[in-house]
Amino acid sequence: MAPISRLSRLLACFSAALPALASCPVTAGDAEPSLCEESPPGITALARHPELYNFYFENDLFNGTDSDYTNGVKFSWVSANLRDYTRDPCLPHWVRQLNRLFETLHPGKYTSRNMVVTAGQSMYTPRDRNRTGLIPNNRPYAGWLYLGLGYNARDARQMDTVEVNLGVVGPAALARQTQDFVHNQRGIPRFNGWSNQLNNELGVQLVAEHKNRVWNASGSGLQFDAITHYGASLGNIRTYLNTGLELRAGRRIPNDFGTSPIRPAGDSNAPLEGPVTRRLSDGGLHAFISADARAVAHDIFLDGNTFSDSHSVAKKRFVGDLASGIAWQWQGGKITYARYIRSKEFETQGNAHGFSSITLSLEY
Repeated sequence: MAPISRLSRLLACFSAALPALASCPVTAGDAEPSLCEESPPGITALARHPELYNFYFENDLFNGTDSDYTNGVKFSWVSANLRDYTRDPCLPHWVRQLNRLFETLHPGKYTSRNMVVTAGQSMYTPRDRNRTGLIPNNRPYAGWLYLGLGYNARDARQMDTVEVNLGVVGPAALARQTQDFVHNQRGIPRFNGWSNQLNNELGVQLVAEHKNRVWNASGSGLQFDAITHYGASLGNIRTYLNTGLELRAGRRIPNDFGTSPIRPAGDSNAPLEGPVTRRLSDGGLHAFISADARAVAHDIFLDGNTFSDSHSVAKKRFVGDLASGIAWQWQGGKITYARYIRSKEFETQGNAHGFSSITLSLEY
């Protein structure tokens, strides 16, 4: 299936399912064993099998700045292997009923499926912390507080992800309070212009992304692989098309689909195929470099509020990220450090922006 066709199908099914319980044609895949055949089913059964908990922290203070995309935190839960989203005894009955809305998102044959639940907050500030008035040529103050529900389906070579994020932009996102608290604790001067932040607005973002392991090799005790991705986002938070590539090299590279900053569809630690009880089973160390390019149609953090007047700036239509990092894993956990350079996002931005990311993944 062509990339655009695949994305169009996923987004169309996802969009239709939310408001109308609509369904799209389903191609049934081969049923696979569940990890939760024990009785009684539900949360108790699911708890007997390792799930993955990811903790993300991103901040530009690592790079000596305190502006633009200045801070992001996210927590995500990745379920154990599921036979499917609507009949697997790992899931409580009410979750299986909810998942009937989304059962057509991954038609076809996959060796494993899993659910992802996320919660996070991101904040954006201009570069002048001292001015109390609106700064016309710099980005708006903004915060984004959200919950997300995602679905992964994968085999050894590819993974498809769909995700919906629901949340709020504006004072209700509590970005000002969060930043003031942290700055007070660390003795850092506060930003004085938060009274000019974007207005309160409910936000929705629908995302579909496809990842593909296009190459892997080994030699002299080292492993190498290359993972491509392409995707699309639709909603009043962000609307874009994106594509990119990641290259990894090291010892015992994990059988996942790479590393990404905080963004929808970024949780790539899908379960391994087959009767594997641990994803992070072998210790190892690897380095990676990656790139992501986006064609941006809408970004509320630059374009301003959708349904009310607010501060805005002229955004760049094409934005890119370059990253390099290192990841160390042990039995039951992994920690990743990465540095990101993001190209200019709006016309009057002085230069590119840098930030760093730390991700802790624990299997429990």
